[in-house]
Amino acid sequence: MGLLPFPKKAMEHLPVEVIGNILSRLGAARDVVIASSTCRKWREAWRNHLHTLKFNSNDWPLYHELTRIRLEIIVTQTIFQTNGLQCLSIMMDDVNEFSAAPVIAWLMYTRETLRELHYNVRTTPNINILEICGRQRLEVLALAHNTITGVEPSYQKFPCLRSLSLSYVSVSALDLSIFLTACPKVEVLSLVSLDIVMSDPHASMELSTNSLKDIYVEAISLDKIILEADSLEKLQLKDCTIELFELVNKGKLRLLKIDDVCVIHLDIGESAENLEIVDVSNFTIMWSKFHHMIAKSLKLRRLRLWAVVFDDDDEVVDIETISACFPQLSHLSLSYELREAAIQYGLQGSFQLENVVILELGWTVISDLFSQWVAGLLERCPNLRKLVIHGVVSETKTREECQTLANFTSYIVRLMRKYPKIDVQFEYD
Repeated sequence: MGLLPFPKKAMEHLPVEVIGNILSRLGAARDVVIASSTCRKWREAWRNHLHTLKFNSNDWPLYHELTRIRLEIIVTQTIFQTNGLQCLSIMMDDVNEFSAAPVIAWLMYTRETLRELHYNVRTTPNINILEICGRQRLEVLALAHNTITGVEPSYQKFPCLRSLSLSYVSVSALDLSIFLTACPKVEVLSLVSLDIVMSDPHASMELSTNSLKDIYVEAISLDKIILEADSLEKLQLKDCTIELFELVNKGKLRLLKIDDVCVIHLDIGESAENLEIVDVSNFTIMWSKFHHMIAKSLKLRRLRLWAVVFDDDDEVVDIETISACFPQLSHLSLSYELREAAIQYGLQGSFQLENVVILELGWTVISDLFSQWVAGLLERCPNLRKLVIHGVVSETKTREECQTLANFTSYIVRLMRKYPKIDVQFEYD
């Protein structure tokens, strides 16, 4: 049975506000222009009821073939035929640099109604986005490949901003700190590959905010970061090199995620009491110190230690301690180099992980120890519902490696006959 055609009269009677919402959902500016040429009513919706407009150099190949002047004219004409834009996205960093004048005109024309601005444009000379968009009603600001200098908090204030994203932005540590104080309602902060300009040889950054709830930091290298954020709930660090990271918080932190980070001293103070998720991967840890940091997390529901390396070769993850400290733990993920001690000491005692229903275990080098480890953990998870085994299988395998993998597979098949109610999955890279 074919699809019924949409009645023509129904289209004719659509309110212009609804048409404006339809056009706003199209995304690409070129698609909006084409759709708005349908009839006079759709053109009216474009001019007066369009609230979202996006220019992205990846949406249309011809963007890369047009001259700079021609491209500036197209963007200018498109924006200037709208009224009341609330979301403007201009992602054009991989085309020719724009002149500053037309870009300033785009922002000046839309700034009073804008709630959301995604800006990734290279201009000559560089323009001051904060000066143009400050003191307006922006709620979301995402800047990329830009420079921030000379922040004036009394003038460049963002009273409504709730989400701030800075990627590949050049900014001094002082200006970033001042900028954050100029955003009294910001709740989400993303800092990616920043070029931190330092005024002294000690590369340090101090940020203070009462409203921040979620921070994501990626690809940043500094000697010291001190973050004072009383309301912070989510802290995520990725691909960073930091000698000292200190968090000052009033115990509201719920998520801690660390991926491929080199940090000598990590201090989250008294922030661990309400942690629910701890996710650590590709990270060198001193287990005793790390455990002490999160030991008070009685509400912890998910713990992931993946591809971690121990600072001391004799250290092991004490599963009994995990069982005692985290009674609400329901999802446990472990992957690290196994040694005899991991079986002998890591699984000693008669403890039970009563609430663990999902168990993920991984290897980088398959061995008989892994089979023993899996069996030992299964015995201690009486209410387990799902077991996921992650493994790395090299393209070039020796006969011995193939035999080891075959032995492991046979062992797991026999083992799982004891646990018919557990769903078993294998994920190999």
